[in-house]
Amino acid sequence: MGLWPMLEKILVVDDEEYILELLRYHLEREYYKVVLARNGNEALAVAKRERPDLIILDIMLPGVNGFEVCRILRETSNVPILMLTAKREEADRVMGLELGADDYVTKPFSLRELLARVRAILRRTRGFEDQESEEVIQRGEITIYPLRHEVFIGNTMVDLTATEFELLTFLAQFPGRAFTREELLQRLWGYEVIGDSRTVDVHIRHLREKIEVDAANPNYIKTVRGVGYKFEDVTK
Repeated sequence: MGLWPMLEKILVVDDEEYILELLRYHLEREYYKVVLARNGNEALAVAKRERPDLIILDIMLPGVNGFEVCRILRETSNVPILMLTAKREEADRVMGLELGADDYVTKPFSLRELLARVRAILRRTRGFEDQESEEVIQRGEITIYPLRHEVFIGNTMVDLTATEFELLTFLAQFPGRAFTREELLQRLWGYEVIGDSRTVDVHIRHLREKIEVDAANPNYIKTVRGVGYKFEDVTK
């Protein structure tokens, strides 16, 4: 008898029992392993113990709120984080992204949309593992190893989240080609979105801060005014 494939583990953090059980039921139907936490302190302890592949994190938690949980996790981990929040204001959504969240869903949410976002995030985390051989991408001082999920600037490895890694890899594959924010949302986040361009802008800014000598005057990831972004063709 063959072995079952290893299930991807998802930590769901929410103080509403109904939400926890609803998400556990539907995620387990998608063949994910699910662990639960009901407050911020428990979330941090469970994340450290269980080492999940993805965290669905509510913002309005008793004690340590979701923003603080995200900030603490990002000090030591690049685990993908999907914020789940009743806060609809743009400033609150952007704050989550600024703290390192990969994506967010606002309550009340569509289960179909949430599951699509979960699949998209995990796909980015898995990256290019289905390729038969690794094709190293070399752009100036930047070297990208898709299968190993590693990026080097010269001889120095750069620590990127899964979303930052895939965004860089995608743009670097098409040097000189400009993509709109909407194209990047659809290609990388993997679902139809009703444009929230700030999601892309925040991830681009974080990426520039990690790979550029001067993030305010980038050499690699350029803003194309009125369009979006492109990876500068450094072979010219």
